Amino acid sequence: MEEGINEIQIDILKEIGNIGAGNATTALAKLINSKIDMKVPKVALVEFPYLAEIIGDEEQLMVAILVTLSQDIKGMMMFMMDKKSAYYLVGQLLAGSGIEVNEDFGEMEMSAVSEIGNIITGSYLTALSSLLNMNIDMSIPYVSIDMAGAILSVPAIEFGKIGDEVLLIQTNFGDNMEVNGYFLLIPELQSYEKILKALGM
Repeated sequence: MEEGINEIQIDILKEIGNIGAGNATTALAKLINSKIDMKVPKVALVEFPYLAEIIGDEEQLMVAILVTLSQDIKGMMMFMMDKKSAYYLVGQLLAGSGIEVNEDFGEMEMSAVSEIGNIITGSYLTALSSLLNMNIDMSIPYVSIDMAGAILSVPAIEFGKIGDEVLLIQTNFGDNMEVNGYFLLIPELQSYEKILKALGM
């Protein structure tokens, strides 16, 4: 990314992270029909090589929902959570349906994860669009269950040549169980500059 990002710009990017994560948590609570308390998100600009380390372990099994962005902002956005968290959310979503959630996610569970990811990323991007007064479209979510290192290699290869940092929003939420979620916003360089310009930077 652009050299010399100042503290004010970082603070604004953090505020975008806070608003987006708040909207996503509200949407998720409605989806699973359960009260969700969100802790204050941790927001930071992180270099690609350190992402897996922050998330915990390169070999940790994670569930990731990836969407590509188009229109005014181009790039990629990913929501990641550990499989235990995904299992809990899928169970909440399918509760009362008579379906027994299988820990080895089958077609029904993967469909539920996709729906959860669609709601979370969609509500986040709606907040971002409103804040920036821009049109942002997203692709159909792509769901992957793999080790953190393997999942993170996708955006690193795709966008590592464009910029070396990603906006990482780490959010913990839940009631009976804590869910650890990670948003990664990876705009292309021109789009990143558009975001700062829209914010008057």
